[in-house]
Amino acid sequence: MTNEPTNPSFDIAHLGHVEMLTDRFAESLDFFTRIYGLKLSGQDENSAYLRAWDDYEFATLKLTRSDTTGVAHIGYRAASPEALMRRVAAIKSSDFKVIGWVDGDLSHGRAFRFEDPSGHVFEIYYETNWHAPRTEAEQAALKNTASAFTGAAPRRIDHLNLLAEDVSEFRRFMETCLGARVTEYIRLDNGRIGGCWFTINNKTYDLACTEEHGGGHARLHHVTYATDQREDILRAADIFLQNGVHIETGPHKHAIQGTFFLYVWEPAGNRVELANAGARLILAPDWQPVCWSEADRKKGQAWGLKTISTFHTHGTPPIRTKDT
Repeated sequence: MTNEPTNPSFDIAHLGHVEMLTDRFAESLDFFTRIYGLKLSGQDENSAYLRAWDDYEFATLKLTRSDTTGVAHIGYRAASPEALMRRVAAIKSSDFKVIGWVDGDLSHGRAFRFEDPSGHVFEIYYETNWHAPRTEAEQAALKNTASAFTGAAPRRIDHLNLLAEDVSEFRRFMETCLGARVTEYIRLDNGRIGGCWFTINNKTYDLACTEEHGGGHARLHHVTYATDQREDILRAADIFLQNGVHIETGPHKHAIQGTFFLYVWEPAGNRVELANAGARLILAPDWQPVCWSEADRKKGQAWGLKTISTFHTHGTPPIRTKDT
């Protein structure tokens, strides 16, 4: 039976970059370049611009010096200048907070910024700077590959997970402002939506939003880069172990979305993931979101691993109490 189309507008091409804040800049930069395996494209006074070995853009992670941690903004690239303006018009006509146009940085041109109901800042842009190898060592052996690789060697940026007080309202934000659709979600016994996984193209998801349990505001759960294969994640686990990196959970396989995963904390405490989704794509234009119940989630991950308690409580920036 054919269903009504659920595919997104396709005005947005893909998740472009995440700006991550760190209060341990030198240590975080060393982690992401030497251990995690991202490439340093450039630096300015406050930020390092990083990318995975097959990311075509100048930067997919902007690591910024700060007195706190978490996410400063999330950037999506529009499919064309015209598509950018269509999205801008949709955002301006919505009831969500508009920040407006901002200048670009080393990685892209001017961008239009707006804010989700939980306080996370988003931007959409079209003009971007493509990566160009600066040295012979960066030049890939194959001309259809963006660059050579080292370290844990993730291939590309994959997704991020944000925390929100009201996931249903965040869903309305994503559908209205970015033209996204939901591929999978969690419905709790009390009727609330506990989590949603969104896509703006044919990937299974490029952003997840789950419930904030710590009373925080505009917090980051994790940023994820994709590997070529599961074996890369097993090798990365040994690299992390050798370098004293805190491994929070995994390697294992998620039930939701079916990705093979490994979660670690970088030196400032931001959670980062390596994941491999295999060849899974959402090609059906009338895809119906998969609903997971609270009972489903209590079973743990795909092969029975129980979800570690910190996965529901740890986010960045940390919650400040009277004693901290």
